[in-house]
Parts: sequence; C-alpha cells; structure tokens
Amino acid sequence: MPQQFTVPQFIDVEDQILGPLTVRQFVILLADGIFLAISYKLADLTLFIILLLIFGGLGIVVAFVKINGQPFHYFILNALQTLRRAPIRVWQKQLIDAELRQLIKGEKIILPQSPPVKAALTGSRLSEMSLVVDTGGRYIPEQE
Repeated sequence: MPQQFTVPQFIDVEDQILGPLTVRQFVILLADGIFLAISYKLADLTLFIILLLIFGGLGIVVAFVKINGQPFHYFILNALQTLRRAPIRVWQKQLIDAELRQLIKGEKIILPQSPPVKAALTGSRLSEMSLVVDTGGRYIPEQE
C-alpha cells in the first residue's frame, strides 16, 4: 500500500505575526515608522507633517494595498520593468494600397523580391569554422 502524503493547502497565504499583520507588512510599517521617528527629531513641525503625509501614506499603501492579488511593491516593480523594456513591434508590409486594389480586381501583381535567405550552416562547415576559431585564424578552410 503506497504512503499517503498530505498536500499543503493555502500556500499563498502569508503567516500573520501581530494580529492581522503579516511579516512583510510589519517590516514595511516598522521601516516607515523608524524613518518618520528620525524625521520627527530632525525636522521642524511643518516639514515633519509633510513627510508624515507623504511617507506615512506611501508606507500604508505599500503594506496593505494589493493589485490583482499581488502586493503593491510587486505591481510597482512590474510597471518599472515594463516601462524600461523597449517596445518591439515588427510589421513587414508586403503590399501597398494600390497593389491591394489590383488584387481585389483580380489583376496580376508583381510582388517585390524578398531579401535573400542565408544558407544554413552544415555540420562540415560548422566544424571548419570552429577549427578556424580554435587555431586563431591559422587554419584557412577551402573555398567552394
């Protein structure tokens, strides 16, 4: 008889340590609280209130807000990665409007030639190229 194993349930639920706070939320709020305590000691009251509104609100948002079931800081990281990545859009238009009209009318169209396709490396050609690289260019392959 095969052994039975218990399958873990709710593996995406974070452990709670202080009431409803998770470890992640506690660390975020602790770091935010330490920063605000230091700013209270070093800044005047007006600057402290401004910092409290900005960083206190930001700390609460990062700690508690979830977007699409993910914590807010994952959302920010994904947004930054998306903005940093170059948008790659490739469109190879083969026919112009006049050519499409001719195609609809049933007339014969002369298509532009496609760029030449390079021949694939064969096994013997690949071994010759690796021999050239290994010998530092001293070996010269036979030209076809």
